[in-house]
Amino acid sequence: MMTIKIETLRWAHNKLEMIDQRILPAAFEYLSYDSAATVAEGIRSMVVRGAPAIGVAAAYGVALEALRLTSEPFALSLPKEGERTRGFDRLSPNGTQNIFASDFNSGMETGFTVLAQSRPTAVNLFWALQRMRKVWENVATQTPPQIAQRLLAEAHEILAEDIRINRAMGVHGAALLPDGARVLTHCNAGALATAGWGTALGVFRSAVEAGKKISVIADETRPFLQGARLTAWEMVQENIPITLITDNMAGYMMATGEIDAVVVGTDRVASNGDVANKIGTYMVAVLARRHNIPFYVACPLSTIDMSIASGADIPIEERSADEVKGFRDTHWAAPGVKIRNPSFDVTPAELVTALITERGLVTQPSREKLLALTGSGA
Repeated sequence: MMTIKIETLRWAHNKLEMIDQRILPAAFEYLSYDSAATVAEGIRSMVVRGAPAIGVAAAYGVALEALRLTSEPFALSLPKEGERTRGFDRLSPNGTQNIFASDFNSGMETGFTVLAQSRPTAVNLFWALQRMRKVWENVATQTPPQIAQRLLAEAHEILAEDIRINRAMGVHGAALLPDGARVLTHCNAGALATAGWGTALGVFRSAVEAGKKISVIADETRPFLQGARLTAWEMVQENIPITLITDNMAGYMMATGEIDAVVVGTDRVASNGDVANKIGTYMVAVLARRHNIPFYVACPLSTIDMSIASGADIPIEERSADEVKGFRDTHWAAPGVKIRNPSFDVTPAELVTALITERGLVTQPSREKLLALTGSGA
């Protein structure tokens, strides 16, 4: 079994540590987080990115906020056993009002809000927050320290579960790739975008683990260069053959017969099967259809949003113009030029050959098929 060498997120010293993906591959560094606000900033600034990884980070952000709140000065006055109520509103033994629970609950609500505002497109963020809120509600009668420990346990489970799901998707996706396949991917949907293993890159890892000789072609993925910096780095770390191309070379490579399949990840799938992924994915899908190349999307169930009708309803994040002007301290755009920087685009379901999920493949995705897969609707 292939051993993954990359821990995108890890729990250490009672804090969340995340690889700073902004500085890869020039440097490798973990940054430490201890609250919902700091995790939200890590998500917003793209220290961590990729829908599944964002969801895991948000779950830890909730747990960290609970732990932080239990260490606040007002936490020192706890009701005695037998005096606890859902609101912790009984008088404390010294006759003063115990305000700990109301402050704790208020702080938790603020934490949830801050995390929800960090990035709008990746539905895994909201899925994770909803899951953590449900846990919180289920243990609301316990003491805040007990609540914090239960939330932390749930965050640990979400991380472990993500890796299990990625492995399952990898097996289903690897079966689609023939031995010797040359596979194009766009952006980074690897271990760095998840808790480990990866979605699209997890398919490649599983294919190699199964003994197949595949090679990867990575679009550089302007403007944040996730393909050039992150996907290429991951594949090099594991000695999986990879070739880097600029985004506008994909059509040429398809026309000359150098690409056999496309596998990408996704940040949100609408109930009709439309797929939101990193900007430029739509162009790759159109080119793949033109050249009769299968276009696969590696998609955990947590990324399917049955509450929205189509890709037109997916909020598209518009990021800073600075990302398009240049990279880091180097600017090449003409001063004063108007810049647009939508971070995602939507690929219509009709261009998707199949979704690769932990429960198997969904060919030619539609609302009916996704409803049957998820067992839920809007």
